[in-house]
Amino acid sequence: MGQYTASQRKNVRILLVGDAGVGKTSLILSLVSEEYPEEVPPRAEEITIPANVTPEQVPTNIVDFSSVEQSDDALAVEINKAHVVCIVYAVDDDDSLDRITSHWLPLVRSTCNSNSSSTDGEPDVARKPIVLVGNKIDLIEYSTIDSVLAIMEDYPEIESCVECSAKTLHNISEMFYYAQKAVLHPTSPLYIMEEQNLTPACKKSLVRIFKICDIDSDNLLNDYELNLFQRRCFNTPLQPQILDEVKSVIQKNVPDGIYNDAVTLQGFLFLHCLFIQRGRNETTWAVLRRFGYNDQLEMCKEYLRPPLKIPPGSSTELSHRGQQFLIAVFERYDRDGDGALSPEEHKMLFSTCPTPPWSYSTDIRKSCPTNDNGWVTLHGWLCRWTLMTLTDVVKTLEYLAYLGFNVHENDSQLVAIHVTRERRIDLAKRQSSRSVYKCHVIGPKGSGKTGLCRGFLIDDMSKLLGKEFKTNVVHCINSVQVYGQEKHLILRDIDVRHALDPLQPQEVNCDVACLVYDASNPRSFEYVARIYIKYFAESKIPVMIVGTKCDLDERRQDYLMQPSEFCEKYKLLPPHLFSLKTNKKELYTKLATMAAFPYLRQFGLMTEDPKVWLKAGLGVAAATLLGFMVLKAISATGTHSR
Repeated sequence: MGQYTASQRKNVRILLVGDAGVGKTSLILSLVSEEYPEEVPPRAEEITIPANVTPEQVPTNIVDFSSVEQSDDALAVEINKAHVVCIVYAVDDDDSLDRITSHWLPLVRSTCNSNSSSTDGEPDVARKPIVLVGNKIDLIEYSTIDSVLAIMEDYPEIESCVECSAKTLHNISEMFYYAQKAVLHPTSPLYIMEEQNLTPACKKSLVRIFKICDIDSDNLLNDYELNLFQRRCFNTPLQPQILDEVKSVIQKNVPDGIYNDAVTLQGFLFLHCLFIQRGRNETTWAVLRRFGYNDQLEMCKEYLRPPLKIPPGSSTELSHRGQQFLIAVFERYDRDGDGALSPEEHKMLFSTCPTPPWSYSTDIRKSCPTNDNGWVTLHGWLCRWTLMTLTDVVKTLEYLAYLGFNVHENDSQLVAIHVTRERRIDLAKRQSSRSVYKCHVIGPKGSGKTGLCRGFLIDDMSKLLGKEFKTNVVHCINSVQVYGQEKHLILRDIDVRHALDPLQPQEVNCDVACLVYDASNPRSFEYVARIYIKYFAESKIPVMIVGTKCDLDERRQDYLMQPSEFCEKYKLLPPHLFSLKTNKKELYTKLATMAAFPYLRQFGLMTEDPKVWLKAGLGVAAATLLGFMVLKAISATGTHSR
């Protein structure tokens, strides 16, 4: 299973600095040889420790610095290259301890800041992780840790401190482990030492994680949900005894941390605060990385947008697993079980996301089916996701990640997407494998194309009569039945102001085109005729010509051919006359059927001579029968709808 964690560093680079004679070089040599060197060179060569011998399984480079052999410029270069700086002092030398604050910490800070940049005009405060190392503990019988802890309060970048001895090898491996840990599991992004509390970014991330793991949305993590959380993050179950101990610790420290024997959000946040206070940063980081966060507590690009290859001519649809996940999310937040998401339920559903992917008040009502209150139904919910998946699949991938698909499904959200085969293959095989089709609705201003699109979303289209449509929402999606199979049809309202305005390639390329004219306006059809001749006459895109407002008096068109003559000449189906008053929806089924069988582009020709079906390549009996079924269905719906 695809256990995903945010990308880790490929290596850790540790730099040791400090005054001359504090034992930096001895510490490195003692670590490598596991014995104290009798002769110590001025500076140790750079050492690489293989991943398989480090606790974190990450290759580690250890770099020594010598003021005798190297310049200040070389030191600045090494500080900037290092992932963590170990400032070494001698525990028996108060001057070297004082120099931590008077020289080394300010030097590291200024070096990092001089190499950093800001995009907002404010100076960046670069914080290189630092570990304070007190060497020569074998020479004294007291500890300097209290003095060092006071320094840590003033310098948040200090991750940890340790006392050791190069001579006795005491805490040598621990020192380098702390240095590794300062890079791989840093404290500063998670915790504010001065406040003894989680950082706002860490808190925000953990709140999102809590909501995703709260499967029944009761604002509590029960034993089942905690066990799932444990398995997802650490691949091990939570033993009942340990679970009871955890609850006991929470209850003792946070009175409202446990409710009905389940962990509240306050308890969950306290638990992570406790991990960090006890030096168990890696536990919290493991959780954060499992849920897609990087070292800056931002959801990383690889987690949100995994690479998806889409061949030219292919499209993207929701897979069965993607649909099932979205159905589960919908049902989880449909608190009252009315089959629709109220604005408040919709807001709660997307509370784990930076912002909702669409506007609920305008976009939802005008792009997909809703109930009488204008609230999105389950059917409309799946339609809206289907629309986004076809038109902006990267956004779908991002929002699936925000909603926790990678965690709940235990896999990358790529499995939620189905990439269709290329359209040219559909044409060659004379059958479309897609379930989502895009129809471009093109016509002059005032032709009624927007009403035609909106009528697709509601049962009683007459409610749209007389309405003015002022909106930036250009897509409408609903499902239709094509030979017993559910297909989604997306209508895109192409807004062209003037007849001479050119159409862009993205406005032309679609699965089926619907060219709309106002049958009651004698000057309307000319625009449609010009568009067809210029953009579609030589293309392989099926075209339907539709005359709207047929409840009004049909006017003779001021064009060299009337619509029916034009369609006959170009071997198109006769114009489909449409009115919002009739409430007849066969136009949408007809458009979806034409998109599903794109090779039968010249329906007019097929109607005249059924033998041409055989010429289209329907060589086998079953395919021929299917061809005649298509012809019969489209011919039946080709009559004028009045």
